[in-house]
Amino acid sequence: MIRRRPHLLWLLVPFVLYIGALPFVNRVEPVVLGLPFFFAWLLAATVLTPCAAYLAWRGDRKARAGQ
Repeated sequence: MIRRRPHLLWLLVPFVLYIGALPFVNRVEPVVLGLPFFFAWLLAATVLTPCAAYLAWRGDRKARAGQ
């Protein structure tokens, strides 16, 4: 399935950002924009999740149009 639809790998980005990297970013220091690093990481992951979903959707749309 991955060979036919590699664009769906974009859907792993939120998993990696929220779950996979959690043990590595669970710290207070450094402070980013006045927020502890962990909160800044979660904010960035929340912003990047719709981008990853859009890229997967766009790739799926192109794959269906090519069939």
